[in-house]
Amino acid sequence: MQGDGKKIVLVDDNPVNLKLARNTLMEKYSVFTVPSAEKLFQLLEQTIPDLILLDVLMPEVSGYEAIGRLKKNPRTAGIPVIFLTSKADTVSELEGFTLGAVDYISKPFSPPLLLKRVEVHLQLETQKAELKNLNENLMQMVEDKTGEVLELQNAVLITMANLIECRDDDTGGHVERTEKFLGLLVQEMLGRGIYADILNTWDIQLFVQSSKLHDVGKIAIKDSILLKPGPLTKEEFDEMKKHTTFGEEVIEKIQKNAKESIFLTHAKIMAGTHHEKWNGSGYPRGMAGSNIPLQGRLMALVDVYDALISDRPYKKAFSPEEAVGIIKEGCGTHFDPSLEEVFIAASKHFH
Repeated sequence: MQGDGKKIVLVDDNPVNLKLARNTLMEKYSVFTVPSAEKLFQLLEQTIPDLILLDVLMPEVSGYEAIGRLKKNPRTAGIPVIFLTSKADTVSELEGFTLGAVDYISKPFSPPLLLKRVEVHLQLETQKAELKNLNENLMQMVEDKTGEVLELQNAVLITMANLIECRDDDTGGHVERTEKFLGLLVQEMLGRGIYADILNTWDIQLFVQSSKLHDVGKIAIKDSILLKPGPLTKEEFDEMKKHTTFGEEVIEKIQKNAKESIFLTHAKIMAGTHHEKWNGSGYPRGMAGSNIPLQGRLMALVDVYDALISDRPYKKAFSPEEAVGIIKEGCGTHFDPSLEEVFIAASKHFH
């Protein structure tokens, strides 16, 4: 064996053909010669060649049978096979190509033609391998870049959420907690098949992350209202209600300067509808029942739950059990009644 490291196996029951082919190729490649298909499979247990030259008409196991075995084995299926044959009919050639051969060389073969055919197919295999590696590298680059974008997006969201919470000190941790509660609620819904027809069309991770922006509109609310250490007057509450539409406007401005994003779509819907109520008495639009987008109905549950278990200057925090009881009482008026049982089940993991 000599050559440049590329390994070729010659399979032919005629020793004269083996010797001629070997002498033709050995100066350029590492050449293995075997007299039968069975010897070929024994050799393949030890080494995987870059190319197989396979005689069609051999006793016991024909070339057609041998290539069938090669292609069924994942370890050898990718080895290119060139048939060596004295049969020159198109039906035989078509059968060989159908079975997975890459070429035919007629016997008796011309040594220069054999050398050139082998060279061409090895170059093709090298190019295929390079293209595969390029595609895999490109896919990895895309995945890496996507990961970087998501990390940046998450960092921006956290910064915006923290900015709002810095102004609304009493609700510190609200964004983080509601995101966690929302994720647990949605997982429970998926497990029970609740609103599966809608949830299965969503990227759940993006949806849950987008909840960080549900209160982004509070950035436009005056400090005198947002930081008031007590209940709001009617006029002040009317002003506070505007954080829902302010939130929609903020997200719309982001959308104008960004590509279409399902993430921002979810965020805008939650910002604008998380204070709507099932019976139509909520704000800002008085939407009712299933007219309230599912995003808003889900956000309403976790938003109110977190408000109930949090201390305020004008009230003490309720216990988780008390908060769940209040949510339960509100199902059918404030909240979607079909979410009652799934919320109660999910709330057991809210800690």
